[in-house]
Amino acid sequence: MSKVLDALLPVLAVVFSIGGIAGFAYLFLRDINVFWLIVAPIIFAMYQIPAAALWWWWKKRKKDKGGPPVNS
Repeated sequence: MSKVLDALLPVLAVVFSIGGIAGFAYLFLRDINVFWLIVAPIIFAMYQIPAAALWWWWKKRKKDKGGPPVNS
């Protein structure tokens, strides 16, 4: 299970990131106005939180196992 999770976490992070970009584009770029233009970076960052959390969790697991250091 551990090897499967180690392989699955970065893939899920990429899928969540693409999903966040698609969700942001679908909901906010259709009817953009000045207000949405101002708050767009904050909303975009909120949609990327699940992907960032999975990526952080994967890096932490790799570090705890004593694997090769993960840059970035």
